[in-house]
Amino acid sequence: MPHPPQEITSSSLPTLLLLLPLFSALVILLAHRVLKGACVAISIFSAAICFVISLMLLGTKDAAPLLLPFIEVGKFHIAIDAVMDHQSRGMMFIVTSIGFFVHLFSVGYMKEDESKERFFGSLSLFMFSMTGIVLSGNLFMMFIFWELVGLSSYLLIGHWFEKPSAAEASKKAFLTNRIGDFGFMIGILMLFMANHGDVSFAGLHASFAEGPLHDSAKLHPTFMMLAALGIFMGAVGKSAQFPLHVWLPDAMEGPTPVSALIHAATMVAAGVYMLVRCAFVIEASPDASYIIAWIGGLTALMAALIATQQNDIKRVLAYSTLSQLGYMVMAVGLVALQAGGSHHDAAAPGHPAMFHLYTHAFFKAMLFLGSGAVIYACHHEQDIWKMGGLAKHMPVVFITFAIGTASLMGVPYITSGFWSKEAILGVAFEVKGGSPLLWIGVATAMLTAFYMTRMFIVAFFGKPRSENASHAVEAPIIMILPLALLALLTILSPWDGAARILEAMKPHHAAPHHTVEIASILALLIGSGAGYVIYKGKNSDPLASNPLAKLFANKFYFDELYTVLVKVFQDGLAWIITGIERILVDGIVARLPAFVARRFGHSARALAGGHLQGYTFLLGAGLLVVIYLIVFVLPQAGH
Repeated sequence: MPHPPQEITSSSLPTLLLLLPLFSALVILLAHRVLKGACVAISIFSAAICFVISLMLLGTKDAAPLLLPFIEVGKFHIAIDAVMDHQSRGMMFIVTSIGFFVHLFSVGYMKEDESKERFFGSLSLFMFSMTGIVLSGNLFMMFIFWELVGLSSYLLIGHWFEKPSAAEASKKAFLTNRIGDFGFMIGILMLFMANHGDVSFAGLHASFAEGPLHDSAKLHPTFMMLAALGIFMGAVGKSAQFPLHVWLPDAMEGPTPVSALIHAATMVAAGVYMLVRCAFVIEASPDASYIIAWIGGLTALMAALIATQQNDIKRVLAYSTLSQLGYMVMAVGLVALQAGGSHHDAAAPGHPAMFHLYTHAFFKAMLFLGSGAVIYACHHEQDIWKMGGLAKHMPVVFITFAIGTASLMGVPYITSGFWSKEAILGVAFEVKGGSPLLWIGVATAMLTAFYMTRMFIVAFFGKPRSENASHAVEAPIIMILPLALLALLTILSPWDGAARILEAMKPHHAAPHHTVEIASILALLIGSGAGYVIYKGKNSDPLASNPLAKLFANKFYFDELYTVLVKVFQDGLAWIITGIERILVDGIVARLPAFVARRFGHSARALAGGHLQGYTFLLGAGLLVVIYLIVFVLPQAGH
């Protein structure tokens, strides 16, 4: 639909914000052999400018600038257009700030890498893709950049493609996301048909309030449920929700800055951002809202259980990310149930899922970068049981890691994670039928305190358990600076002053209920206390021999289950189709007529071989056929 004239600040800033990372990526990827070391500076300069632009946009008015008209035929409208509101400005600040910090950290972490130019080019491409998702004013534009994020994450996860594990992880991430993206595309097409070709967020929101989609939701609830679940499938892939969660832990094979960028606030958070942007679609179907809330809750609990028995420091944080994303998705479903079809403005500040995304982004990025500093100092050792005693060798990393751990565990009143987690649990407490999800959330909080205490004690306290740990030294200043800045943002993010400056998404009802507050504090004390008692002073995991611990350590055997399913169903189906193709298509349809023609031609060639007796035989046979036709066939035809 045509865009009505609106008061806008300027389309130049969103355009520059969108295109600058693209130009940076193209220059680096096409001319890295010539530019060499300058590629790093170009990528960092691009990230810094984008960060500054996002800060400038924080103070602007809501606007919808049209960046690039694409196709406009009647009501059918596809364009590259931006949406500048509270939600996109806050998300853009998160993406660009963490992206800039990751760029800085990568200068130190990747300085010895022979392909760092390609790495920074892929970082710029990723920033372009994420910027496009955040700015998207319609679902078509979002889907295009959605796929670009999948491509750029494939390049980053597989940066060390010479390692078989990294190559396999990048392919696994790419293919798993395509499954979710296929459902996302179906959901978009269903809305496209129901709303007469208009899939802009403004048009969809108006249509749900009073229009074709409002009527569809009332008259065809099954159609609307399938459309909402199709949209949700996109988030299941990108945000790694059950059952498509298996790609995220394997993505740890990429460089640690990639882990911070993908798993903190960008790629995996894109699914949550999209769900909140499309909240009115989910609210139109209570059944879809209920399913989404339960998938989020079960993902949070499952990932937390798995994290309790992971020994790779990055995998612990990866499953922690899965768990926290489950919290956010659960909040999306619960808020949709709470809305009850009122179709409030999802772009307005106040969504608990976005508030948790906002706080989680900073402390999880800090934890990932802190784990990278630990891995770098321990000569790329990632097993926490081969660390120990790092607190005295790396005091700055230790302090920042402690701040991030406290925030993730939700230490009451003084950490950002407490306020955002309590906002989600408060919604579960308020929603009718949400009590089971409330207690799932509380159990997840207890497990979070347990596995983070376990990792923190094992890695930073006690005696060094390896030569690498005993010789660890503090990370260089280029790696320490992003950690310090992220620690500052982690501390400031829950407070009202910072919320006003950043136009953050803190809900008005963020103050926890007393029941929720008491349950949450008890969960923290039980989980952290159990972790401290069990693992203090231990040199190996005392729970490793427990059957349940083995189940958690092997990730509920999902990878093995999927391998069997692929072999039985995909490979079995491929074998059947191949057999049908070879017998029916290749054999009967294609080869049989060719065989008959070849044999007939071979026989005819034998009769026309230049021998007189052959020609005489053909002449006599022809005369006999003619006589037979004249004497016997034609008289019968006359009668």
